[in-house]
Amino acid sequence: MNQFQPPPFLRGIEKSMIRKISDRARPDSISLGLGEPDLPTPEVIRREAIRVIQEERSGYTLQAGLPSLRERIAGDYPHMGLSIDQVIVTAGSQESLYLILRTLVEEGDEVLIPNPGFIPYPTIVRMVGGRAVTYRLPARTDFAFDIDDFKRKLSARTKVVICISPSNPTGRVLSAGDLRAMADAVSASGSNAFIVSDEIYRELYYTSERAPSISEFYPRTIVVSGLSKSMRMTGWRIGWLAGDADVVRAALVLHGYVVTCASSISQKAALAAWTHEAAAAREEYRAIFHRRRDHLLGLLRNDLGLRCVTPEGAFYTMVDVGTYGDEMRVAEAGLDHGVVTIPAASFGDESKGFLRISFCADEERLSEGVRRLGAALKSL
Repeated sequence: MNQFQPPPFLRGIEKSMIRKISDRARPDSISLGLGEPDLPTPEVIRREAIRVIQEERSGYTLQAGLPSLRERIAGDYPHMGLSIDQVIVTAGSQESLYLILRTLVEEGDEVLIPNPGFIPYPTIVRMVGGRAVTYRLPARTDFAFDIDDFKRKLSARTKVVICISPSNPTGRVLSAGDLRAMADAVSASGSNAFIVSDEIYRELYYTSERAPSISEFYPRTIVVSGLSKSMRMTGWRIGWLAGDADVVRAALVLHGYVVTCASSISQKAALAAWTHEAAAAREEYRAIFHRRRDHLLGLLRNDLGLRCVTPEGAFYTMVDVGTYGDEMRVAEAGLDHGVVTIPAASFGDESKGFLRISFCADEERLSEGVRRLGAALKSL
């Protein structure tokens, strides 16, 4: 019998490094790897989900999603002047990324992605037939935006630019000045490219104000976001994409064939994410992660003497372990000592020599995780 061979666009695509490392962790390990909030979904949303299950019919919604939910999402971007027909509710933000790249990118088109950046970006670009071109967020400047390198990577073949702020994996936020410079550079390039703004972490910030959006500076922006991080709803699978009417209309056709519609129960419960009770829960959540961030950074710097990036958002820091050798070797030693960390080179070669460490754990577990990491470093 002939052995099955995957189609050409899937050959060479393997399970992500995050899953490879996490799957090998022993049962008593402390995970400083996965980017999944450990706190529960706000009670107001859980309560509404129970009510919906018990009292309402849970059939299909419109393919684009509940009009009332799309109206709330559109209201989060008043500067874009969106109608509900310019919003699609998706099965998480990762479906949104696939839909928008599948819609915009044709064979051979160039897609600019950050280096380091979210692991699925280059894979999805490859899946849709595009060519990923990376722009650097240099390690030497703690992964800040490099406008000169960005301009060099733009060309007439650039079809899409992906922008993420706050960043996975670095936690860095692009300032209004960075975003304005990016927008001006794309406009001046003559490429007429769309910018896809990945804003899944935008509500999780440690600065005085929420991170700005590139959509404030560049009209041809498609926003990708969702409730997975801001409302601790990873398993509920509620994301969205919003922007240009013609693009969204085309993406909706694909969405309908891929998933029909996002979960009706999750959509109805998600309406509660725009209540005052949910807003208060979001504020509390930010404060908790702010404390965890400062606790973790203090341990890494003071107890282990490691250089690490101060994130302005998300729940990750990049930790320089280059003096101990290859970051994969360090992560392997961590596994042996019962702590999960992620070799950051899997997010792009700019972060070689770093670990991405998440603070999706309480302070007691963070302390124990860092203690185990220290023991792993001493073993090398």
